[in-house]
Amino acid sequence: MHPLDNVVWNALTTRQSEFAESFDQARRFMPEVASIAAFLEPTARGYESLAGLVCTGGTIALALEAPYQPRPEWSLIAGVPMPQMVYDGANALRSRPTSEPQILPEIVELGAADAPEMLELTALTKPGPFSKRTHELGTYLGIRHQGRLVAMAGERMRVPGHTEVSAVCTRPEHTGHGYARILMTEVMRRILSRGETPFLHVREDNVRAIALYERLGYRRRVLLHLAVLRKD
Repeated sequence: MHPLDNVVWNALTTRQSEFAESFDQARRFMPEVASIAAFLEPTARGYESLAGLVCTGGTIALALEAPYQPRPEWSLIAGVPMPQMVYDGANALRSRPTSEPQILPEIVELGAADAPEMLELTALTKPGPFSKRTHELGTYLGIRHQGRLVAMAGERMRVPGHTEVSAVCTRPEHTGHGYARILMTEVMRRILSRGETPFLHVREDNVRAIALYERLGYRRRVLLHLAVLRKD
């Protein structure tokens, strides 16, 4: 098995096991860390195990290899195709693209004190599941304008040899300045400096983001299917 196969399960059983809640063949991140879960296999036992980790009326997100099929006890709230992309190293990161302005915005590291602003920004831009302790999963970087957090990106899931770039988002009124690329480049530099490979997930309909990721050297590995489920 490749480390990026069943990636959530692999993260929760290897490098991020300290953030895991477990029941039989299912694992989930602690709810305050991330609303993401996985099971060993998408079988009846897998879904029954998952039910042991979610309260009635609760929701959870899964990254499936095939579109979700109806299961007892679960209702589909949302489902979208979600490519998994991996940095292939062919497009070496440059210190400064020729189109970059002479004065770069300051990049700041974000932490617990910034969590309320990070939650506000992700709620506005919806880059994917983000909770009040998601920042604990890795380094998160941001750009501020007049003291306000306007863009960020960081590290989320970690599996052997790989770290996910996640929560890439910019306030709508501050797009067009290259903030996403600047932040992603720095996050990627840090991952590569540890001898790891960056990867990410993106909605298939987010054409603009995919184009950016391809320019940065990412290539599609597999097509996953995000399913947000509610336990009935």
